[in-house]
Amino acid sequence: MASSAEHLAPLKDELATGREAFARAFLEGSLSPARYLARHAHLVDETLRRLLETHPLPRGAALLAVGGYGRGELYPHSDIDVLILLAQAADAEDEARVHALVAALWDVGLQVGASVRTLEQSLALADEDITVATNLLESRLVAGSRVLYRTFRERYRTWLDPRAFYEAKRQEQEQRHARMLGSPFALEPNCKEHPGGLRDLQLLVWIARALGYRGGWSALAAKGLLTPTEAQALSRCQSFLARVRIHLHLLSRRAEDRLLFDHQEQLAQRLGIAGRDGRRPAEVFMRRYYLTAKQVLQVNAILMATFAEALFPERQRLPFPINERFQQRGDRLDVVSEEVFVRHPEALLEVFLLLAQRSELTDFTARTLRLLWAHRELIDDAYHLEPRHQALFLDLLRQRRGIVHGLRRMNQFGILSRYIPPWRRIICQMQYDLYHAYTVDTHTLMVVRNLRCFTMGEHAHEYPAMNALMFEFGQPWLLYLAALFHDIGKGRGGDHCVIGAEEAERFCREHRLAEPDAELAVWLVRHHLEMSRTAQKEDISDPEVVARFAALVGDERRLIALYLLTHADIRGTSPKVWTPWKERLLQDLFEATRRHLRQRRQGLAHDPLTARLEDARRLLRFHGLRPEAETPFWRTLDTAYFLRHSAEEIAWHIRILYGRFQQEEPVVRARLLPDGEGSGIQLMVYTRDAPELLLRLIAGLAQLGLDVWEAKIHTTHAGYALDSFVLRAPDDLPARELLPLLEYELPRRLMQEGPPPEPDLGGRRLPRLVRHFPFPPQIHLRPDERGQHYVLSVTAVDQPGLLYKIVRTLARHGIAIDMARIDTLGERAEDTFLIRGEMLEAPERRNALAAELARAIALPQTAK
Repeated sequence: MASSAEHLAPLKDELATGREAFARAFLEGSLSPARYLARHAHLVDETLRRLLETHPLPRGAALLAVGGYGRGELYPHSDIDVLILLAQAADAEDEARVHALVAALWDVGLQVGASVRTLEQSLALADEDITVATNLLESRLVAGSRVLYRTFRERYRTWLDPRAFYEAKRQEQEQRHARMLGSPFALEPNCKEHPGGLRDLQLLVWIARALGYRGGWSALAAKGLLTPTEAQALSRCQSFLARVRIHLHLLSRRAEDRLLFDHQEQLAQRLGIAGRDGRRPAEVFMRRYYLTAKQVLQVNAILMATFAEALFPERQRLPFPINERFQQRGDRLDVVSEEVFVRHPEALLEVFLLLAQRSELTDFTARTLRLLWAHRELIDDAYHLEPRHQALFLDLLRQRRGIVHGLRRMNQFGILSRYIPPWRRIICQMQYDLYHAYTVDTHTLMVVRNLRCFTMGEHAHEYPAMNALMFEFGQPWLLYLAALFHDIGKGRGGDHCVIGAEEAERFCREHRLAEPDAELAVWLVRHHLEMSRTAQKEDISDPEVVARFAALVGDERRLIALYLLTHADIRGTSPKVWTPWKERLLQDLFEATRRHLRQRRQGLAHDPLTARLEDARRLLRFHGLRPEAETPFWRTLDTAYFLRHSAEEIAWHIRILYGRFQQEEPVVRARLLPDGEGSGIQLMVYTRDAPELLLRLIAGLAQLGLDVWEAKIHTTHAGYALDSFVLRAPDDLPARELLPLLEYELPRRLMQEGPPPEPDLGGRRLPRLVRHFPFPPQIHLRPDERGQHYVLSVTAVDQPGLLYKIVRTLARHGIAIDMARIDTLGERAEDTFLIRGEMLEAPERRNALAAELARAIALPQTAK
């Protein structure tokens, strides 16, 4: 039946007017989240019923609201899920009616997700898909046949197996949490799907309904499934999360559930949250969100355990005693009485140790979780000074399994922050540094998790070198301890490495750790950034750099420990930060430092330059070059070239340039990084040196969409430029396909006359974080250790053409770049250059250059 404009237009207007009125009332504060959601659902009910007056259902059918709409919770831009339940298989007339109705629903302004099935088809599909089964659980009749709907409800109740439903939803939640690393503490969490979000609350309601419980949280408390305190907490959490999600939809004007940086400040304003203690309103708001999500996770764990105990009584066999404080019930650890933690405060730690020690135990019983939370305040300021308590905590770190799970549970239920008081300062602490993607406490536990993976045989194929080194180190618990303290000093206004080391030293002293163990743990916390800084900001092919780093490290044991911690730390910051190139730099520094330490320990004289040349010669002989074939070209190179390139790189250059080192045409060769570093490309350019040559090269690489990871710039005695680059290919283009393009395009650009063409830098967006949390450039200039060069450090937002802008500014002042190390940390670039030029000798000219560089790379909102 065709719809008439005369009918649909007024209905569409009334729907829009009603929605606008609800939104206005909600924003003014006269409509609570629960009433907004219910009234919105009721408005849609009435719209559907009026629409059915002119677009009837098939004969004998029923129109059911399902999903969130069926629950009576309809968010501003959520889909309206409906089921057209047919009394019998649809014929041509039924199909025509359904088609006309669905089209009219969209025409009137309803974003509908419509399913059309018979009762038998619905139950058959529910058998296959737990999402369908869940939607049907929340169904309610909007219009149509009441008899059919009653029959459907009776058949569904008979069909539904609460035990199977619980298991399916439990697995679904575990998989969803695993996809999001089990943490709600991402900087841009999804308030619906992330752990601790609305989905975790909805899941509890679904399982309660499957068990036959109706009503809200207070009804579950009346049945003894929740305590009154837990019911009140869930009501507050649900109201807060619902309010946030409604505001998100209204702000974005779409079904947006992510707390994007674009919205966080506005959400704080709409919620009436002001800044305090030097924190922006958005930071205060997000901390409140994280604490809410944390509480949801706590009660979710308790109620899921309660449901399991009710659904699977056979698993709750007669308790098996473990000791006088604990017993085993099925696969869960249980207290023997409600007074255990009061009578035996040490049991607040022992409970986590037992869970780690006994592989047959999967978790705690519901009452154990409740009692943990209720008695956490028994851990006072003197608690961690008791030798028995100290032994229990350290024993947990020494276990072969269950460490990460135990620490996460301790953090979740407030035990970790009571036992380690400085931990309280980093709970839910955001990090707006364009680098970390998680709060400080979540990042820290991820670092522990990474270290734990290095000890496990099942991860040896992922981290073979780390696995072997962890076995060689032999005391992983010391690394876990250092990881717990490595960022604990953040947010206090000083050097977090120094503050963390002081806290670690206090902990080690109070826990009476053996002096060598304590010294190593404290040293690791104090210097946990040094290996990353050296590998990514200094020329690690320079023996003096390696010697200085070796002097800092002192011995192989410290080196291995720092390497393992650094590897785990970088991997735990953000999925974007770890790259194969960083892995290679760290590995090269580790191996070079280890060789240096061993030779020093053995008292062997070592000339790294001679050894490197001999290694290069061996490679050349292997590839068939006759002896001394390299000598004529090597005479045109100075010592700096040989110090900055590995033996393999030197041999590669000679093989390419053999017999060609006096030709006039540019020689450009590209290859995949020798160690198979994914998207990494190694590029060599050999050509007559010329003004702005490097600028022309950087412009060409920027135009091709290639990121520069490293640049080594050298000029031979014969006046040729010999430049080496390590490049990163775009994610959407295989690196191998770019090799011939580079070898064709760059020589063409090098032979062009006139100034280098400006690269087209459009098409790449700046990160959202930058638009809302400005990050002004930081420029530092200092002489190098030898006094022959200056080290230029640039920290700025990663942006299109950043390197080109820096090189262009330096070229304008006649400053030569001998080496560049480009490091991208999430959305932040930290670039280091070894430069030289006459103007750098005068302090006032150096200051002027730094200011000019800052202006050149500043984003519009930070430019002065």
